[in-house]
Amino acid sequence: MRAHAGAPPSRRRFLAMSAGGAMAGAAALSGCALQVSSGVSGSGETVTVMVNSGDILPEQIQQAKKDLDIKIVLVKYDITKLIAMLTSGNPPDLVRGVGAVELPYFAARDVAEELDPYFARSSVLKADDLDPVNDLWRFDGRTQGKGPRYGMAKDFSQDSMYWYNTAAFDKAGVDYPPETDPVTYEEWLATAERLVQRKNSQTVVFGGSFAGLTRATLLATITASAGGSLFSDDFSRVDFTTPEARKALAWYIDYCRTKVGPSLIQPDPHGWDGPTYQAGRLAMSNSGYWMGGMIGADKKLAEVSRLAPAPIFAGGERISACQGGTGLWMPRGAKNKDAAWRVFEWFFGEEPARARASDGWGIPTLKSLCPLMPAKEDYQQRVLKVQENELKHFSVVSFTPYTRADAFDALFNQTAPAAMNGQISVDTLAGRLNAAINEQLKRGKEQVG
Repeated sequence: MRAHAGAPPSRRRFLAMSAGGAMAGAAALSGCALQVSSGVSGSGETVTVMVNSGDILPEQIQQAKKDLDIKIVLVKYDITKLIAMLTSGNPPDLVRGVGAVELPYFAARDVAEELDPYFARSSVLKADDLDPVNDLWRFDGRTQGKGPRYGMAKDFSQDSMYWYNTAAFDKAGVDYPPETDPVTYEEWLATAERLVQRKNSQTVVFGGSFAGLTRATLLATITASAGGSLFSDDFSRVDFTTPEARKALAWYIDYCRTKVGPSLIQPDPHGWDGPTYQAGRLAMSNSGYWMGGMIGADKKLAEVSRLAPAPIFAGGERISACQGGTGLWMPRGAKNKDAAWRVFEWFFGEEPARARASDGWGIPTLKSLCPLMPAKEDYQQRVLKVQENELKHFSVVSFTPYTRADAFDALFNQTAPAAMNGQISVDTLAGRLNAAINEQLKRGKEQVG
């Protein structure tokens, strides 16, 4: 039972993770959800938006002031600052979030506003125009992908797809992957081993990268591809010893052991695939459509780059998930909800959304904006053909509400290098991961109640 409206949020259900990896968790609000107003636009108000640098550009803020008569004040995203603002009763009006892994966490702690009433009356964001990826921002109290909407993705990719450089394949005499039919994970790894180039025991060209956006989402997605789930039915436990999860874990550890690509035991000097791929030092990059924005800016690179479907396991399901789905959500305690919703509509359905759709840095999350995706050049048309076929295989891989991906990753990063270096077996690693992560999930569930 929630307390009366206006009560400040409580820290009772927050999870503060230690420096071993993760930042603090989310707050629980004890106040009731405020009633949705009957269509006031919020003109003349100020809306505070907590985002990363570049999410909303200065010129867009000026345009919003002109078009909406709303002043947008940006606050740099910081989880610790967010919690302080929530618990002081003065949260931002809109907050950046990664739908795939953060929405269940915040929604379960009752800190996010249900947005269905706003969507229902919107003439900009219509339910039948929403791409299914926006289901990452739904949560029914137990399972992600169902129930009320709490936010929306600004754009997305199917993050198990991969880019490859045809010049690297030609040099190694390796056939290109099919455009619309997936290779198996085993075939992908065998190809990476043929493409890797080493000199004096040093890797000079990575055969391929397969890191995912987080280890948590990567392993959950690969386990789904093997036909199982990393989490129990109620999402309160992981089990890396099930046949499907063990297959996923073993494949990823093999990828790391063979050192065909970046990993914890062989880090990419740039920290991510982009610059390495641009420099011709990475033959395959496990990055979805979004990296086409960078690739397309270099015409020579674009001409030799191809996008390929997400791999599958032999006999497994064809799963092509989104591991990100970054967007915005509205705290229950936001003071300017009508004005915040108008900014939400503008950001996801008007000028900023059209700009994002046309720059190739992500797939639009409104179906009506898809015609704006870059298709002028031959290489862009080739990419779109592959991407449009892949959309048929999208599905939500639900994440647990009882921890954050960075906290999960912190425990994985502490435990897994021993297996990657061959010091412990995959089965030993599975047992250690179960023990560490399930203790973390137990604490999270206790705080949600």
